[in-house]
Amino acid sequence: MIRSGPKMPGQRTRGGVLTIISLLMIGSAIIRVGLEAGPAFARGADPAVTSLGGADHKATDPADLQFLLTELLRREDELNQRENTIMDRERALEIADQAIETRLAALQEAEESLRETVAIAEKAAENDLTQLTNVYQNMKPKDAAALFETMDAVFAAGFLSRMPPDAAANVMAGLSPEAAYTISVIIAGRNAHAPQE
Repeated sequence: MIRSGPKMPGQRTRGGVLTIISLLMIGSAIIRVGLEAGPAFARGADPAVTSLGGADHKATDPADLQFLLTELLRREDELNQRENTIMDRERALEIADQAIETRLAALQEAEESLRETVAIAEKAAENDLTQLTNVYQNMKPKDAAALFETMDAVFAAGFLSRMPPDAAANVMAGLSPEAAYTISVIIAGRNAHAPQE
């Protein structure tokens, strides 16, 4: 037998290293078997799994099968009820959407009709004011002044501001100084608060 030289401190023999590696591999295998065996045993003991398992099918108690079937039917009923509820809600939302769209269309039509009516009324009022202004400016200035003297100052100022300057000046000349002053202040102050730019 050949002897090797004396052992140096910290040097290990080959047999010790191989033993440690072997023990680690055996421990790893035991752990793997333990981890995989637990679920396998659990599957073997579960009646629901064994009753549904294909190749591993084992005979089970008819009461267990009846319970499983009852549970599956109950869950199917619950799912059908939920589906029907969701479908009913979707139908209700569709009906509400259609009603909203119908109302919006009716509102848009009413708004358009109202715009047309307001435009017609404004045009008619403008035509009436223009025609009445023409009547006042074609009157004799003395007669027009007598009429304007009896009018409300704001009303009279509205007509005078629509007249051509020479016709308005002739009417103003026939007014009393108080009426002429009041109407002039109203006309001058109408655009006092308007933006300058």
